[in-house]
Amino acid sequence: MADTGNDSGNGNDRARGGIHVTNTGGNVTIGDNNTVTSTVNGAQPARDPQQEELLQAIRRLRADLGGVVASEQTAALDEELSDAEDEIEGTGRAGTGRLTRLRQALVDAGAVSGILASGVAVGQAVGALLGG
Repeated sequence: MADTGNDSGNGNDRARGGIHVTNTGGNVTIGDNNTVTSTVNGAQPARDPQQEELLQAIRRLRADLGGVVASEQTAALDEELSDAEDEIEGTGRAGTGRLTRLRQALVDAGAVSGILASGVAVGQAVGALLGG
């Protein structure tokens, strides 16, 4: 609540035109050319053990993909893996749509994802989360 100092009759002796700020739940700035920055620190969302398993498998596969000859399919797979990793880290889980796209990217990458143990692990984790 901002108070302009016009408190005549209520016992406050603030100077006319002064400002009194109380009960703030955020940042306050007064004057010209000020910048307010608010940083909220908190715990990461709790992850389901299956989502955590998927996240670890995604990280292993992304590392393994760095050692194979890049193709359009492996680039698309890496992009889906990156998006899934970001989603799990940000929200605690990968949604059904993300899992479906990841599964398709694994299929499209074919032989590469099939011969890498980490690719098989991602496929199994996605299958478990999608129910098949």
